[in-house]
Order: sequence, then structure tokens, then C-alpha cells
Amino acid sequence: MATAFLDTNILLRHLLGDHPEQSPRATEYFRRIESGEIKVRTSDTVIFEAVFTLERHYRQPKARVREALLPLLELPGIVLPGKARYQRAFDLYVELKLPFADAYHAALMEHLKLEEIVSFDRDFDRVDGIRRVEP
Repeated sequence: MATAFLDTNILLRHLLGDHPEQSPRATEYFRRIESGEIKVRTSDTVIFEAVFTLERHYRQPKARVREALLPLLELPGIVLPGKARYQRAFDLYVELKLPFADAYHAALMEHLKLEEIVSFDRDFDRVDGIRRVEP
């Protein structure tokens, strides 16, 4: 059973190692998660915020964002409903250079076996198996 909710700043301090006091504490917390000592729950919004911050504020390339976040999300001690979809979402994000939200929506559509999206966003035209229609 998860004992706490994991916020975005813990992910970022661990990944970036940019704060002399907080980063080591965040890394130690992830060590405890990885060892199975604790479990935490998080949410899609935390992941979206981390992706956005790493890409926009810290100017990390999409591939680096995927390499940094995906292994953490795959830890058994991270409880995140639907976390299996993130592999596909990150692949679309990197390979098709989609915005992360669009990549996640495409992965979710695949999971739900939906083939049609109603959108003005032409990014979806690049995703095989998805047909975009406009209202």
C-alpha cells in the first residue's frame, strides 16, 4: 500500500541534482523506493509537469527526458494507474516529436482501441492507426 503522494519537485531534484540540500534527500528517497522499502503514489499531472519542466525550463531534449523519467516510472514502488501506457507515450513523444500531451492521448487511444480523434491538431495525422476528423 502506498504511504505518500510523490510530487514533481522530488522527481526533478533527484534527476537534476541541482540543489545541494534537496537533491541528495530526493535521491535517497528514490533509493528507498527502488529497494522496496516504501511505495508512493503519483499522478499523470506530476509526470506531465516533470516533462514540461525538463523540456521547457531545463531545455532537455525529448530523448533525454524519456531516458530520465521512464526508468523511475517503471519502479514497482511507484504506484501510477495506467503507467504501462507511458512507454508508448514516450516513444511517440520522441520518435514522432509530438508534444507530450498528444503522445499520451495517442497512447491512451490505442489502449482504449479508439481509432478516431476529433481535433484541429494536425500532430495526430502522424500517428499510425489514428484518424483525425474535424468537427
